[in-house]
Amino acid sequence: MRMTSKGQVTIPRDLRELAGLGPRTEVIFAIEDGKVTIARKHDETASRDDERLKAFLAALDRLEGTGNPNIDANAVMRATRGEE
Repeated sequence: MRMTSKGQVTIPRDLRELAGLGPRTEVIFAIEDGKVTIARKHDETASRDDERLKAFLAALDRLEGTGNPNIDANAVMRATRGEE
């Protein structure tokens, strides 16, 4: 990726989505350990959303590897309906 003569770069869509950066989102730049970082300017809603996302990702991490790879969707549906 190249920077334009005006110092502009395009943030890839996947990264924008992961960081919650949408149109007209206010961002802040910082330098951390010699690297330029960009982050959404935090407001109360953004902070709550960030915490919810972190909690969700932590729950997914805890669940990783706990499923039964041998069970199919129909068996799951029967079990949730009490048919087994």
